[in-house]
Amino acid sequence: MSAMAYVDAPTFWSRAGELYNQVHQWLFEALVQPVLFGLGWMSYDELAYEWTHLFLVGVLETLLLVLLIRPLEWRRPVEAWANRGEARVDILYTLLARLGILPILFFFLLTPVVDWGQAQLRMRDVIPPNLEDYVSGPAALVVYLIVIDFADYWRHRLQHKFSVWWALHSLHHSQRQMTFWTDDREHLLDQIIAAAFRAAIGLAIGVPPASFLTLSIFSAAVESFSHANARVHFGAFGERILVSPRYHRMHHAMHEGHTGPHQGCNFATLFPVWDVLFGTADFRDAYLPTGVEDQTTGRDYGAGFWSQQWLAVRRMFSASA
Repeated sequence: MSAMAYVDAPTFWSRAGELYNQVHQWLFEALVQPVLFGLGWMSYDELAYEWTHLFLVGVLETLLLVLLIRPLEWRRPVEAWANRGEARVDILYTLLARLGILPILFFFLLTPVVDWGQAQLRMRDVIPPNLEDYVSGPAALVVYLIVIDFADYWRHRLQHKFSVWWALHSLHHSQRQMTFWTDDREHLLDQIIAAAFRAAIGLAIGVPPASFLTLSIFSAAVESFSHANARVHFGAFGERILVSPRYHRMHHAMHEGHTGPHQGCNFATLFPVWDVLFGTADFRDAYLPTGVEDQTTGRDYGAGFWSQQWLAVRRMFSASA
């Protein structure tokens, strides 16, 4: 037997879980709690403990994405750029989105509101339906995912339909050097709207906090992969099961992904079935240049974070005038 002892999978994950809990506890007690105490915010102690956990999950998820997707972009790129400068700002967007935990924050902030509403209904002998009354276990998680993804499809459609909302969302589409970092390239206001929307849907159908976290992590990972600068597709059958980088790139394609009777195509976040059902699917095997049409006529979407945020607000006010 080698010097390195054999460790079976359950033991490995058990030890990994113990190490994670130790790091979580240390980070909270050594860094977060002193800040809360200094600011007089100890009433938020429990929420901060959860946020510390979610922060660590975001760090681990981001590292995993870099390790798994970046090599794929290097080996099978759609485009090779001499200067990747335009894509660097997207790293900041990703860190803000993954470490800020906006969807989870809204989930916890909206929970008291939903609980109060449900209590008012029960006082009037009205029992709101809950998905867990009909499904449970892993099946419940799948149903939650399908419902939230269906709602997200329509939110995405509306982002393209209304000019004021598109003024914000077009920042996401303005990236000409699309990579897996591009997924989180969103205006802060647009991120807040999306986070509040997903949290509200999750609470409305009774998603438990732990399940909501699991769904958020899975959805974010698939979305990052679908934005990868990689020549990857899942074949004629697989492309209709899960959104691939090729499928989603068509949504970002200049002159293709933002035009037509539906103001674009391939809106699905995870499951292309919604595009198929509502006539917005484009399964062409093509890897087209990305961006927004008016960039070719000189419209500036900004190079840095703050300039991109400010110019989006200006577009929004122009669209509403």
